[in-house]
Amino acid sequence: MNRYRMRFAPQVWTPALSPSIVNWLRGMRTRQCDREVRISQIDVTGDDIVRSHLDRGDGVMIMPNHSSHADPYVIYSAADRIGTPLYLMATWHVFHDKSRLVQWLLRKHGCFSVDREANDIGAFKLASSLMQDKPEPLVIFPEGEIYHCSDRVTPFREGAAAIAVAAARKATRRIVCVPCAISYRYEDDPTESLVETMGELEEAIFWRRQTGRPLDERIYRFAEALLVVKELEYLGETRIGRLPQRIRNLGDFILDAVEARHELSGGDKSIPERVKAARKTIIGKRSENSLSEEAKRTLDDDLEDLFLVVQSFSYPGDYVVDRPSIERMAETIDKFEEDVLRKFTASIKARRSATVMFGEGVEVIGDKKIKGQTTEITSEVERRVQSMLQEAAAQE
Repeated sequence: MNRYRMRFAPQVWTPALSPSIVNWLRGMRTRQCDREVRISQIDVTGDDIVRSHLDRGDGVMIMPNHSSHADPYVIYSAADRIGTPLYLMATWHVFHDKSRLVQWLLRKHGCFSVDREANDIGAFKLASSLMQDKPEPLVIFPEGEIYHCSDRVTPFREGAAAIAVAAARKATRRIVCVPCAISYRYEDDPTESLVETMGELEEAIFWRRQTGRPLDERIYRFAEALLVVKELEYLGETRIGRLPQRIRNLGDFILDAVEARHELSGGDKSIPERVKAARKTIIGKRSENSLSEEAKRTLDDDLEDLFLVVQSFSYPGDYVVDRPSIERMAETIDKFEEDVLRKFTASIKARRSATVMFGEGVEVIGDKKIKGQTTEITSEVERRVQSMLQEAAAQE
């Protein structure tokens, strides 16, 4: 996973969408998609669903899975097919440290920043107002992080649906959440590149290259070796059992300890939501000017522990074993590359194609008397996205 600086956003970037500029730069986006993320073909299905909602004047939120750094390129290509520009909520890190030209281009493409580590009321209200009034769709990735699992979604966070519900309570038009599934497949065989990267990873932990073993076995053995190291570090001993349960147990142990140190209660929240709450608390404490250097180091260690929890959460443990496709092996090696070799983004192993699937929209009711609607919408959209991903995998 990408490492990014854990602090509150230094500023806010608002959208300045320009449909004419978006249309003018369409060719540039296509070339960048091919050159930078090596996506040479994009198939879109269900685009008529989005188009029909827009033609009726509905406020539309598109909610895709988020498995790759290529997702923004691909979703904008799908929007070109639909015939509409987009608004897109992105973490503030996307803007930070970029040139003014890049920031300007992002804003002209409808991108705006959100501080995921805080209760970003400004971004919430902005997103809600866009859904109430603007003719263009709003895209929010409910998974939050990039997990490199294009066949399997991780729990959707409820923030996106909460924005849609808030918009429906004030809007004079219909509000809908459209599920969107993005899937990737290799057009060229990446095996040679994957084997080379796997060898670099093995050497990074002082192993010989395990060239006599199948690639899927090398991946599993490497993952287990990493887990053993972390079990020894945090638990003082190695554990036995299946990898998925051991990964979950280690993550729970670390997260429970961090929450206990800061008097937090995870309750029945998902791991990403628990991590978000803990990060907010720790970053708030870290921002105090009166802290000693020792106290700062302790808080930094807690933030590093939380990053490890999210890292481990991104490895299901049975993703390759369940179906050792070339795509699943490549995605897992991509994660190793970012986590072990500390590359900002994994190298692209070969030319790929992408499929974008839109499903039937989930209507949002604006009646304040309806309880639990945010949770229901989140669960339903997540279910539909996963169903579309499974259908795509079955057609291979």
